[in-house]
Amino acid sequence: MTTTTTPRWVDESLVVDPAAGDAVELAGARCPACATTTFPYQVGCPRCGGDSMEHIGLPTRGTLWSYTVQYFEPKPPYRGLTPFEPYGVGYVDLGGVCVESRLTVNDPGAMSLGMPVELVVITAFLDEGQPVLTFAFAPREDSTP
Repeated sequence: MTTTTTPRWVDESLVVDPAAGDAVELAGARCPACATTTFPYQVGCPRCGGDSMEHIGLPTRGTLWSYTVQYFEPKPPYRGLTPFEPYGVGYVDLGGVCVESRLTVNDPGAMSLGMPVELVVITAFLDEGQPVLTFAFAPREDSTP
């Protein structure tokens, strides 16, 4: 008998629909009073203090605004895949909001400021042999550093 389970996320509140597979969108908020966009979703506006934020899905494509490579294993309570491999981390400009994110590349020579990237789903770690998912950004196939 085969059991189908919905993939588990590190934090389901980070995405609009955790069951969307590769079509996932990050869950943001937009203030109807001043148009400020935030990620992750938050109840109040950090700019004008408004308290009626709208739930929105953020764009899945953006540009790499800043990046680095993390060469050391994160300390508990953070978990990762074993054995540890360095990974890219960056800020991605989604047009109106910058998102801090894992990157799918860890070679600084394969990254560049302004590089087009797109949202992907990756395995953050395994829990009892089952993948636990998170989001990352990958270079778009139509781009080169």
